[in-house]
Amino acid sequence: MTEIASVPATLRAIRAGLDLTQQQLADRLGVAFATVNRWEGGVTKPQKAARTAIAALAAEAEIDPSELSTDEVESAKRITRRRKRRSAEPSTQPMEQMLWDAACSIRGEKDAPKFKDYLLPLLFLKRLSDVFDDEIERLAEEYGDREVAQRIAEEDHKLLRFYLPPEARWGVISGREPYDWPTDEGGRSTRPKDTGEHLTKAVRAVVRHNPSLSGVIDLVDFAAERNAERDINPAKLAAVVETFSDPRYRLGLADVQPDFLGRAYEYLLRKFAEGAGQSAGEFFTPTEVGFLMARILRPRPGETCHDYACGSAGLLIKLQLAARELDPTSRVPLKLRGQELQAESYAVAHMNAIIHDMEIEIARGDTMINPKFKTAAGQISSHDIVVANPMWNQPFNPDIFANDPFDRFRGQGGITSGKGDWAWLQHTLACLNERGRAAVVLDTGAVTRGSGAKHEDKERNIRKWFVENDLIHGVILLPDNLFYNTTAAGIIIVLSKRKPEALKNKIVLLNASRRFRKGRPKNFMPADDIGPLAAAFMNGEPIDGEIAVITREQIEKADYNLSPSRWVERKSSAEIGSVTVLSKELTSLDNEAHELSASLSKLLAGIADESD
Repeated sequence: MTEIASVPATLRAIRAGLDLTQQQLADRLGVAFATVNRWEGGVTKPQKAARTAIAALAAEAEIDPSELSTDEVESAKRITRRRKRRSAEPSTQPMEQMLWDAACSIRGEKDAPKFKDYLLPLLFLKRLSDVFDDEIERLAEEYGDREVAQRIAEEDHKLLRFYLPPEARWGVISGREPYDWPTDEGGRSTRPKDTGEHLTKAVRAVVRHNPSLSGVIDLVDFAAERNAERDINPAKLAAVVETFSDPRYRLGLADVQPDFLGRAYEYLLRKFAEGAGQSAGEFFTPTEVGFLMARILRPRPGETCHDYACGSAGLLIKLQLAARELDPTSRVPLKLRGQELQAESYAVAHMNAIIHDMEIEIARGDTMINPKFKTAAGQISSHDIVVANPMWNQPFNPDIFANDPFDRFRGQGGITSGKGDWAWLQHTLACLNERGRAAVVLDTGAVTRGSGAKHEDKERNIRKWFVENDLIHGVILLPDNLFYNTTAAGIIIVLSKRKPEALKNKIVLLNASRRFRKGRPKNFMPADDIGPLAAAFMNGEPIDGEIAVITREQIEKADYNLSPSRWVERKSSAEIGSVTVLSKELTSLDNEAHELSASLSKLLAGIADESD
């Protein structure tokens, strides 16, 4: 057997040579993904049988493991050079897997979500650097010489979207291009000691030249230490830099479309969200939910759109993507505005917008207490479209709203108590202009609480006010276990100040609870279902087992219970059919069990005879 000098280097070389992801390599070796991840990270070592299988794959990839360097960075560069020879146009899937592999390589799959604060700015820096190189090339074509173009760009940074100083350019960070580091006041070189220190210097230099990126790219210190130990090993960071240096994953304007890169970026956000659990709902709404909302609202070129709890800005981005689908020839973008309280989510929103090559005006602050987008007269700015996924069932102190300077509550159904869901809808209404429409994700209890109660209920009263003013276009019940901070089903409440004539004093209720596929750890709505669901909802016609259209009189009799599951009747034939299918499957399994039992009895009888 060929001697394996470095298992991690060999595994990376095999993946590069055979173009395999870590999961695919694990399948080839007959082990779990986590096992390959630990081997590749140097956490554990394979046993003899596994080493033999690794050597066989190395031979298939025409790799001599004994010649591979044990130095992590040098072996990563060797892989990149090998990939360069066989580079091809990337598809979304390899890009997604590359991002996740990079995250896992830092500290393993289980802990990868903890390091999104490092990976996302690093990916963002790579995008900025590749776009910077593309813009220098554009200037070179215009002026006929790259050196002249470089000099002009250095003199006038306004010619570029974002100016990157030399130490922040990817070629210098990866060690592929030389850079003469200046000396400090004491005559000492400012050259960083390792990759972590270099990355910290790089992002801070970017912010010095691009103040708009302050608080976006420089939130973390890549060289941070705790108890005299680095939070992230510099060699691990160097390996991630090498992964991003693969020419297949160049992120410039000519390499990938913004939508392509954006999808890969949102894949990474989703993967982080799956591992982050409870906190993930603060910054990420499932992609399919966002597209369903966007296709229902049907944004038109130039419309103003707002998300007052924008998180990663995913809902705003999906509005722009939907607008492009509806009118591919239009060059007039939507006017996107978002507000976000959390610093981390605010930074991710900025990065997400730039990654998608979109302009979004984002403000930081508590929307309920201090909405940032206001008119010259100090009133809340109105918009054509509002989308949001605010915190569900958020507790609010009613005293905060007793003297609301924006008059969002008293005149719009009254002040709520306990849960804040309808307070968010009242704020939504205040953000809409005279022709505005909105889609807001909330907990299912928002449309049922207080209905049928003997005592007066403030939430039910606000629902009544919205119904009486004919502001609710419809309610959509989503499947269970879609969202990352809960297993509960959510709802989308669609508001409209200009409902179609055919739907005046009516409400469309869509029960989409069965439109899902099982996933791990979360369910998902099939992409092929989103368009038809949106079209059926907007068509406003009843569909047995899925859509009901109810009148104001029916709503009054139900004491303003707007839950789709109450109004949409399930087809009994479907249920009988399901029982029939299950019965057949049970009979088939029972027969298989009898056959297996008989075979096992014969086998045991044979063993017993031999032992006698």
